[in-house]
Amino acid sequence: MSAYVLAVGEALVDEVRRPDGSSAEHPGGSIANVALTLGRLGREVRLATWLGRDARGDLVRDWLAESRVGLVQGSDGAERTSVAVATLDDDGSATYDFDLTWQVPAEALPGRDTSAEASAQVGGSDAVAVHTGSIAAMLEPGAGQVRQVLEAARTTSTTTYDPNARPAIMGSADEVRPRVEALVQLSDVVKVSDEDLGWLYPGADPVAVAREWQRGTPALVVVTFGGKGAVAVSDAGTVEAVAPQVEVVDTVGAGDSFMGALIDGLWEHDLLGAGRRDALKAVGAATVQQVLDRCCAVAAITVSRAGANPPRRAEVGS
Repeated sequence: MSAYVLAVGEALVDEVRRPDGSSAEHPGGSIANVALTLGRLGREVRLATWLGRDARGDLVRDWLAESRVGLVQGSDGAERTSVAVATLDDDGSATYDFDLTWQVPAEALPGRDTSAEASAQVGGSDAVAVHTGSIAAMLEPGAGQVRQVLEAARTTSTTTYDPNARPAIMGSADEVRPRVEALVQLSDVVKVSDEDLGWLYPGADPVAVAREWQRGTPALVVVTFGGKGAVAVSDAGTVEAVAPQVEVVDTVGAGDSFMGALIDGLWEHDLLGAGRRDALKAVGAATVQQVLDRCCAVAAITVSRAGANPPRRAEVGS
């Protein structure tokens, strides 16, 4: 079986409500968006998620299949497909309300085999990276299962995490903070927005928090600043990237497309897999700069069009 990325987390339908009163439904979900980005960038990727066998689930499945994202067996076990209502303000920023349930399909748990078409056994597989975050890493019963998957995956895979906080359903910052910090310390690569850090650590310098996190397990911590770009912290020091200037349609899925591009970029530089952990820890500033610049380019394309619609590889170059 060829190498692939395993993404573990939510796929759902985003109902986008615009300031003019119009609305539309788009398939999405943070982890599904990351998987979709990887698929569109030409990477083999499998998604362990929790969908219903209903019309909205069909919408999500068709959307993923069109970008060559494979579903781990058992990902259709939910009673209904989850929905997130994204309400946009005049500058395209989104706030969210949710109706969802989440758990990890049994076939994706450590020690269980998945289908031949999807992922092999987690913790003993060909997954060069295992990604999770957002709702999936906080909402029970799936959150505890996600932690099991990450712990097992570290024996074979690079582990990546994006907190992508949703305060409306996650609880208070004081409740969420220790859980986020525990997952950071199970991760080789962390991407986090300045907004998330502002909620988790009010008044703190986001880059200072990133440096503190990076002193632990992560080889690389990236902080995104929306239209201002991103900052990466590693043993090589601090690297900054400026975001291309584009006309913003909405920000839905922008951070997720950045995360997918980050995994893709590290793969491009042969830095994924448990056997490459030392190389990832020793990554040079020039390599980080190349990866970060491309992540910003991918996210810029995403915000220039409606919904979670990341670019394909041809749109961003090789």
